[in-house]
Amino acid sequence: ARRVVTEQRDKVAAFGISGLFGVRNPEHELKLRELVRSLTGKPVTCGHELASQLDAPRRALTVAFNASLIPYIDELIRAIKLILKERTIHAPLMMVKGDGSLISADTALARPVETILSGPAASVMGAAQLQPHQNAIIADMGGTTTDIAIVTDGKPIISAKATVIGDWRPMVDAVRVFSLGLGGDSEVRFQGGVGLAIGPRRVVPMSLLVHRYPEVLTTLERRVDAAVSPRSNRFAVALFAETSQRRSFSQEESAAWERLQKGPLDVEQLSSEDRALTRALARLVRDGIAIYSGFTPTDAAHVLGKASHWSTRAAELTAIVWARQMRQVYGWGKFEENDPKGPSSAVEEHMVRTICAALVSACLATDPGETHHGERDRTARLFSEWISGNSAVDGGLFSLKLDDSRSLVAVGAPAELYYPDVAQKFNVPLSIPNHSSVANAVGAVASSVIQRAQVTVTQPVQGIFRVFASDGPIDFDQLEKALVKAGSLASALAESRARNAGAGEIRIEIERELDSVDDPDSASVVFFEGRVKATATGRPGLVPDAFAETLPGDSSVVKSRADRPPQAD
Repeated sequence: ARRVVTEQRDKVAAFGISGLFGVRNPEHELKLRELVRSLTGKPVTCGHELASQLDAPRRALTVAFNASLIPYIDELIRAIKLILKERTIHAPLMMVKGDGSLISADTALARPVETILSGPAASVMGAAQLQPHQNAIIADMGGTTTDIAIVTDGKPIISAKATVIGDWRPMVDAVRVFSLGLGGDSEVRFQGGVGLAIGPRRVVPMSLLVHRYPEVLTTLERRVDAAVSPRSNRFAVALFAETSQRRSFSQEESAAWERLQKGPLDVEQLSSEDRALTRALARLVRDGIAIYSGFTPTDAAHVLGKASHWSTRAAELTAIVWARQMRQVYGWGKFEENDPKGPSSAVEEHMVRTICAALVSACLATDPGETHHGERDRTARLFSEWISGNSAVDGGLFSLKLDDSRSLVAVGAPAELYYPDVAQKFNVPLSIPNHSSVANAVGAVASSVIQRAQVTVTQPVQGIFRVFASDGPIDFDQLEKALVKAGSLASALAESRARNAGAGEIRIEIERELDSVDDPDSASVVFFEGRVKATATGRPGLVPDAFAETLPGDSSVVKSRADRPPQAD
């Protein structure tokens, strides 16, 4: 181990350690952690610190994710602290976890994997705070995605199975959110065998592009009467490129990037002038350095008079060109010539139908019982046809209704455009709270620090009850004594974690889960395993010296709260 650590210390930013049965006896992980710290001085995380369940492969994956995220969150925290110092803001820096609770910046730096999916979690917690309904279906629609969560008794469902990154499932608790690539900036496009499709790719709405670059409108006006192609509504604009990214550009990519600095690029014109540059531009878009424009639900809303904050004229021209593309390039659509409202209405109807199907899928995924993903999708599509009035059974023998005790709560900037129709089709009350467009920020402010700890008790041999403490196993001759000790250990660990995470006054709840069976021969209960769980909850505390620290490369000290005169809360 010493040799491997020495060889790798200059090649990595952080270390992760995960033993096969580290959650049962972490002795080896602890010794190796001390070795790594003494040899490198770099951050190191152990598997038993991040998860208390077995499943060694997933635990090792979680540790690997955690170690890989440390450099990124370290850079983020340093940047935020610098901004807070520049603006003389004296307050503890907190971050949102994937389960919607808060942790201090220092805790997030040690356990960044716990902040995965914090964005949707903050929106759900904020929406729950902004409205009075304790039982609700919360839908957060942004520019790119829609996130749906179920709230019962004022609390969202928390699950370790809810965290999915690509094909991987790290052992991290997160709010159970059903997500789909559907938002106000989703690309309206043609899909073979389907016709009209929306998303998941995000593009710049043409109404916004012309609002920012009015000169583009002239090009759009010419396109209305010109021959169309798949690129007729496509312009490209620059996003952001790190210095290291720009250094790795090819010659064509550098040329494309320089062109983008002067304003939007007309992809239709560029493709006829320089195919190599067009391909380089496509690579920049694929890498997230540039972005295309296109016809979006936001444009359709402008055409239909439901939005007016950007260029309605650009939205109308874009809808007309898009309809001609569908008819002349793909052979789909029967919209009237030069009528922008036809395609825009089709987009609105498709948005409502897709949201309805997503709500059904989210509810099916939440209900008890295992339902295969494909079965949920097929069922959701069938139900969405019923409630959209496109089925032969409409007004006949079938109807679909959500739980009467649930309200539909919609947040996010585009929510008011679509969710009134969605609520009407489901026949449920709708709430679009005030300040719903900033529900994410409200969730970050209103949440509490919540830390959990679990201690496992087993019976390896008859009459011996083993408590798996963080520093090694402890044996007892009575089950109750073992459970009491486990409760004490879990409570102390949860409280310590909560204080380290930034909590002030802390409330602790203890819960026992026992696995046992009745022995019919001896009329006794045979104990197999028990889990004692402690949950520590508290609001963030205002630590006096939270910002009394030296920032990297700066010898000055940020003035702490204790050095300032008291202020009214």
